[in-house]
Amino acid sequence: MRLPVFPYRSGAVLLVACIPLGGCSTGQLIARGASPLIDNGLIAMNRETDLEIARASIPPNLKMIEALLLADPDNAAYELQAAMGFYGYAMGFVEDDDPDRATGLYRRAFDHASVVLSAQGMSAELLTGDSTQFDAELAKLNARAVPALFWTASSWGKWIEHQLDEPARLAELPRVEALMRRVLALDETYYHGGTHLFFGAYYGGRAPMFGGDFTRAAQHFDQAARISHNRLLLVDVYRAQYLFRQMGDRTAFHAALIRVIDAPVSTDPDLNLANAIAKQKAGKLLAQEDTLF
Repeated sequence: MRLPVFPYRSGAVLLVACIPLGGCSTGQLIARGASPLIDNGLIAMNRETDLEIARASIPPNLKMIEALLLADPDNAAYELQAAMGFYGYAMGFVEDDDPDRATGLYRRAFDHASVVLSAQGMSAELLTGDSTQFDAELAKLNARAVPALFWTASSWGKWIEHQLDEPARLAELPRVEALMRRVLALDETYYHGGTHLFFGAYYGGRAPMFGGDFTRAAQHFDQAARISHNRLLLVDVYRAQYLFRQMGDRTAFHAALIRVIDAPVSTDPDLNLANAIAKQKAGKLLAQEDTLF
């Protein structure tokens, strides 16, 4: 996902843009003028192949974005950048070794994304409030809300996944599913078919008696693979981790992860980091194979 890039002569453009808002502070002008740098920083990070460089670089970049948000509160582009960053950092570098810390990071991702979703009409109160009003407001959202919907649901779902012993969190899962279904209806291709990846794990990670559906999970994983042109290696990692493990199919589990290990990092440079993380996760899952089966 690319965020809006301001023209190079951003000072004049931003000054004009601020007039209808009653004027911008110097801090806001500087924060908004930094947008091209932040945007290009995201591209550079996504193209990184060295996981240690990425691990060390993401936290200071996240604090820089939060500093920009202090100068320009509720800047939707920066809120989504922060949500993506906290989610990606937790998923790629924290949850496998420190799930408790990952829980807090996913909550921070949710907090940032939900600010943008609230501006689109789905306030925090609506997210967990009356179901009729929730459904009505959700149905009003159009394609402009897709990024906020996707990152709110993704981080919320991961936050719940790390608190499965909390009944209150489990009770929120249908709302996460509803947000993702709205993304599916509005743009199933968003973020390399990420919504299909979510539903593949959602239906594949539970036994049928608890709402799982292996056929539907496989269909969603297949669609995620098609949308990403088989370039997103996380599809096979999640297929192994959630679907094949739940099915007890060790042979398919092993084969899927070996495919990830043997694949090139990427035929798409913008997926370099995601695929390097997928390879790392595949290696960790293979090391646990005897325990998992």
